[in-house]
Amino acid sequence: MLVVGTNGKGSTCAFAVAAVTAAGVRVGSMPSPHLQEPRERIRIDGVPVTRAEYAKAFAEVWHAIELHGLPVLAQGIHAATAAVHFRRAGVDVAVAEASIGGSRAAAAELGLDVKVVTGVGLDHTRLLGDSLHQIARAKIAAAQNGDHVVLGRLAPEAAAGAEQVLRDRSGLTVWRMDHEIRYTARPSASGTGTLVDVTTPRTVHRGLPCPLSGAHQHHNLATAVAAVDAMAERGHIREPDSELLRARLAATRWPGRLELIDPARLDHWTGRVLLEGATNPQGVATVAPEILRHARAGDLPGPPVLVFAAMHDKDVPGMLAPLPSHWPLVLTRTGSHQAADPAALHHQLAPGRQGPCLTTDGTPAALRLAAEHAGPGGLVVVLGSLRLVGETRTALGLHPA
Repeated sequence: MLVVGTNGKGSTCAFAVAAVTAAGVRVGSMPSPHLQEPRERIRIDGVPVTRAEYAKAFAEVWHAIELHGLPVLAQGIHAATAAVHFRRAGVDVAVAEASIGGSRAAAAELGLDVKVVTGVGLDHTRLLGDSLHQIARAKIAAAQNGDHVVLGRLAPEAAAGAEQVLRDRSGLTVWRMDHEIRYTARPSASGTGTLVDVTTPRTVHRGLPCPLSGAHQHHNLATAVAAVDAMAERGHIREPDSELLRARLAATRWPGRLELIDPARLDHWTGRVLLEGATNPQGVATVAPEILRHARAGDLPGPPVLVFAAMHDKDVPGMLAPLPSHWPLVLTRTGSHQAADPAALHHQLAPGRQGPCLTTDGTPAALRLAAEHAGPGGLVVVLGSLRLVGETRTALGLHPA
């Protein structure tokens, strides 16, 4: 399974891996990017490989690069290293996440014949195009003749772009959200979670638990389950056991996506940190209701404090617009060579922003500054960059997960 899309790829892959393991097969997965260490990009049954395992697979890839004088691209090295380890580990199937785009993603070279599009939004416009139609075409271009394609919910403009590409392919099976695939969500009887019913052309799944926060995760779960049904339809796996499927989905975790660290391990501060990996305006708008819910929960001493960093080509005002403008903001820069300077981020802020804005270099310094302004028992919200989320997890003493 190859998963492409603007947002939701990582969570969809995590749900898919859980569902595939319920079919009793060994699954290798390739999430992208990593948060803290490159080994997070290679997982067996959802668990990252060890540093030693990663080093052995990487050494084999690097030997081939040097032996044949191959050009080096980071995404290609990541995909090849994962493929080498999957061969060593004897996995039965693979679930891979495309980094940017579709047909040009390194993971597209693995020949995975179930293609999944989670959704399409305006991001990476310099590389993919400046309209939903163009971006959808770039992403769905990963589909090849004879593939089984699973389409998540798409805006009309994006759907038109996707259909234009699919018409040029032959022998496809296409399942679309709200057409061949449908889902409904309801509170569990205990009131502590959400259950999702998913209908696909193959079967009806009832009462699937969705442990990840936000209504958007119901869509991601349904998309993943439909894709796993497509894998079963093709004979790649057997039908997952119903009870085991529920248990595996209930145990699904995906770090850095509305991940609440409580209490935060930051000096002697007693507050909480909420991590969110949204990296574009559509992503922030999608998770904003959950961030606001956390802000209203408990007895905070003041408004939450935002810690924000982004790459230099991001729509900063658009990303911050869904959240209250009076919340204090700490702008910082990660260790990425593509990270925008905090002063440049400050220059891009919307003119009407009301809350105080501070700038500092480096994630640890930004967290300390935010904790100071949030006060004891306060809430710090970290967003804007997956690299920022990863550096925050490391600063808080959390291990890769």
